[in-house]
Amino acid sequence: MSVNFEERSGVVPCKTPWGSWYQTMEEVFIEVHVPAGTSAKEVKCRLGSRDIELQVRGKEIFKGRLFDMTVSDEATWTLEDKCLIRIVLMKTNREAGNCWTSLLEGEYCANAWVQDQMQRKLTLERFQRENPGFDFSGAEISGNFAGGGPDFSSLQQ
Repeated sequence: MSVNFEERSGVVPCKTPWGSWYQTMEEVFIEVHVPAGTSAKEVKCRLGSRDIELQVRGKEIFKGRLFDMTVSDEATWTLEDKCLIRIVLMKTNREAGNCWTSLLEGEYCANAWVQDQMQRKLTLERFQRENPGFDFSGAEISGNFAGGGPDFSSLQQ
């Protein structure tokens, strides 16, 4: 059984006051650190296709409009070890060029270096999918990788 690309290559997290978020071509992952001993009953999480809200023990952690559309029916959240909330959002646009620059519109933005690293990672993930016999997990990329990198689909084999 092959391991997912992001498990082999690592992730590029965008740090926030409450934890971090990161992305693959298909998903956005949110990790929120909460007080030890938090129970699921103390968590209120609303996951819409374009908006999100998280409250813990009556305190708002974040609330707002997501950077882009998600598939709300496929969104999940879990509470792990009573101290970490993990939210998984499925992107509707699953192209390498769809690299979110922030989690919410205008909030929790990736700085220029993190954004660059996220785009590089998504471009390598795209190359991995297009070339399943090769392992791009440890590859470095330079040059034209913005917007998902160059399009080789028109080249003859």
